Amino acid sequence: MDFTTIIGIVGGFFFIISAIMDGGDIGNFMDMPSVAIVMGGVVCSVIASFPFSMLKNVGIHMKKLMSAKQYAPEPVINTLVEFAQIARRNGLLALEDKANTLEDSFFKQGILLVVDAMEADKVRELLEMEVDNMSARHEEEVAIYDKASQYAPAFGMIGTLVGLINMLKSMDLSDGASDSLGASMATALITTFYGCILANLVFMPIAKKLRIRNEEEVIYRQIIIEGVMSIQAGENPKIIREKLTSLLRQKQQQRLLSEGNSNSSLAGEKTKSKRKKNRK
Repeated sequence: MDFTTIIGIVGGFFFIISAIMDGGDIGNFMDMPSVAIVMGGVVCSVIASFPFSMLKNVGIHMKKLMSAKQYAPEPVINTLVEFAQIARRNGLLALEDKANTLEDSFFKQGILLVVDAMEADKVRELLEMEVDNMSARHEEEVAIYDKASQYAPAFGMIGTLVGLINMLKSMDLSDGASDSLGASMATALITTFYGCILANLVFMPIAKKLRIRNEEEVIYRQIIIEGVMSIQAGENPKIIREKLTSLLRQKQQQRLLSEGNSNSSLAGEKTKSKRKKNRK
């Protein structure tokens, strides 16, 4: 589980509330009509802006925020290197049975396209088109939270205007009524306060985290594309590992390359021991 989004949001509210209570009263910032204006306005505007087919995935978005990194590159690189070794020993057709055991439909599709002897340019074109379409779909869904972050301050300002209009309409300067002007002004500004918090502490962080999740999936699929194309080209598995790890961060590169070297050395030792036994 990845709790960074929840920790950040809860921590932000904690610091804001702590600052309010330091010499102030939290009750001054509680106003249900202001909550209704901001939250109700944002929700209704988002519903009016997007079709239900996109809005129904909000629950899936929350699951993505909470879930750990789903697209770890290390296992798929190891699998691609293993497939490359099989292809060099037994040919590309030997990968068909291996492909059918894959749970990732994108990975499976790429291997089967290679097994079917499709041209390399066509394979790359099809796989990259699927990645582009996936990224476009994700960006459309992230736009929900981008729009919500724009609507929240706007409805905060609407609430402030409503409060100011009501205050000015009911203001009576006679009989000391101006004494309540400061309190009325503070109430009018609460909606702007709510709108800014929702935009900057809730909706913008959610949009950013979803974009990070999309980038992780795009890199994961780019690794599959490059690996599949390298297998089709008959490249050396060691070269394939180095090529694919170059798409990762430096720390991940060092760890994967060290693992690959240790695995190759172990395989070399096993091969030598087998040769010695055969000679005997």
